[in-house]
Amino acid sequence: MGSPPHSRVLGHILALFVTVVWGTTLISSKILLRAFTPLEIMTFRFLIAWAVLFCLSPRPLRPQDFRSELPFAAAGVSGLTLYFLLENTALRYTLASNVGIIISAAPMFAALLLWLCRRGPRPRAVFFAGFAIALTGIALISLSGGESLELNPLGDLLTLGAALCWGAYGVCLEFASSSGLNQLQCTRKVFFWGLATLLPLLPILHPDYSLSRFSDPSMLFNILYLGLVASALCFVCWNKAMVLIGTVATNVYIYLTPVVTLIASALILGEPVRPQAIGAIFLILPGLWLSQRPTS
Repeated sequence: MGSPPHSRVLGHILALFVTVVWGTTLISSKILLRAFTPLEIMTFRFLIAWAVLFCLSPRPLRPQDFRSELPFAAAGVSGLTLYFLLENTALRYTLASNVGIIISAAPMFAALLLWLCRRGPRPRAVFFAGFAIALTGIALISLSGGESLELNPLGDLLTLGAALCWGAYGVCLEFASSSGLNQLQCTRKVFFWGLATLLPLLPILHPDYSLSRFSDPSMLFNILYLGLVASALCFVCWNKAMVLIGTVATNVYIYLTPVVTLIASALILGEPVRPQAIGAIFLILPGLWLSQRPTS
């Protein structure tokens, strides 16, 4: 039995809200990268998110056994640590346009992994048609800045790995849904494991965690925006949306992220909006609609 209509509407609203916020995080990350490394940003972001979620739901969450804890640990590794590390590292080796295009494969990976794990129906042809149409639009946006699509095996493979990790994140939460925990508690566990799996990297990469850089108000605002809004709030909303409308339907909202980034860059950074980018929006929206069509 599916969710009631009003619950499904709420799920779509939550997914759309998160997409709008995540579409603006690139701007915050660009500002923070002037003073921080990607690993430093990740650590502060995850720590702030976990602390907020703990304050909102301070009840101790002791693991019952290894098997029940495994989905949360896997979600923290795949959706937080590996996803952000792979994506940020990929940007050092390949063009941002490549990353924007390849990362949009995450909804397809989510649908295929759910089917392979017998947690979802087999994706229909209309889903892949919507994916192809949306991907064409995303490619137009990514290439509208004058960049060409240049293959870089290492960078592109890292990005493909990030897309696969995000698809796996949704599958992990499907397995964690039977834990009996609410969305705050589930998300808190995921961020705990995200932080825990960052720890082995610290002695190797030697990040600088001095707080003096936050004396700059723009740095403080943007790290709080990433930690409080884009992480703590948005991951709770995203996870709730997956419960209400399903992992696949939630993940296809990722197609809208480049559209939001395009609009935010124009409004906040004053970057130009080129005609091909406008045309791309008219491809992404039908692609989103097709991919959202019921499977039965």
